[in-house]
Amino acid sequence: MPIPAGDPIVVAPTPTPFAANDSVDYGALVRNIERWLETPLSGFVLTTANGEEHSLSEEERVEIIRVVSNAHSGRRFTIAGIDNPSERETIRLAHGYAAAGADLVRVRIPRGLPTQAVIHYFQTVAENSPVPVIVIHQTFSDTPASTPDAVGQICSLRNVFGYITDHDLRFEGYVRPLVPDDRRFWICNGGLLSYGALMGANGACMWLGNVAPSLCMEIMQMGLEGKFSETRPLQAVASRLDQTIIRYGVAGVKAALDILGYEGMRPRAPLPGVSKQGRREIAAVLDYAGIG
Repeated sequence: MPIPAGDPIVVAPTPTPFAANDSVDYGALVRNIERWLETPLSGFVLTTANGEEHSLSEEERVEIIRVVSNAHSGRRFTIAGIDNPSERETIRLAHGYAAAGADLVRVRIPRGLPTQAVIHYFQTVAENSPVPVIVIHQTFSDTPASTPDAVGQICSLRNVFGYITDHDLRFEGYVRPLVPDDRRFWICNGGLLSYGALMGANGACMWLGNVAPSLCMEIMQMGLEGKFSETRPLQAVASRLDQTIIRYGVAGVKAALDILGYEGMRPRAPLPGVSKQGRREIAAVLDYAGIG
């Protein structure tokens, strides 16, 4: 399946399954993908923070992209994440990931660069990437990586598919009018879905899509239809899931998926797993949400 032409598109950063010996469990990855193919999830975002990208070798990242792309066989689409401040390295990775099967590359705005350097970075990357680029602005801090005007300029570049927000809705409210209408604007968190749709988001990319893809898709679809009041009870469920699970970070997401029967959902050492008490809390919120 090519990249969907219609909205909403809901994708999720796919967690990497690990075997007991801490190696990537590619067999489990295939089986997990087969389960997600039975959900409304539009596509898979690989080599991300939620996928423990910085604990993976480049060889492992490329193989993950290849395995997932082969597993969905065109029934979905694949996005490969890149978080690298070097133009040269980002372009090299984009070519390698595209060769492995990525349909898009998701490129994080480099942190700490002057505005003109950020714009130059994306001009160079977009011009030389073999596949379309989607820009992500999650900084993991309270400081924006760039300005609204710069983000709008970046999103207007040829070969840029769209933009994934940060969590600061005030900042993103300034950005939204500057992103061209023919580019995607995706909200970044399950706790912000209906608010993002009200602001003009036409899709989403967030870890909750792994755990509750039907819920996330329903909220975004209703938002596109302008049924904002109807989204409130659904958003309350999504927000409660988000609040409980993300308290434990990536390990919490994996614990939730493990409870739901996904395979290989242990963090890679030295990241610890969730305590028994934490797992009980996560199991309870999944039960509350009617998931499982």
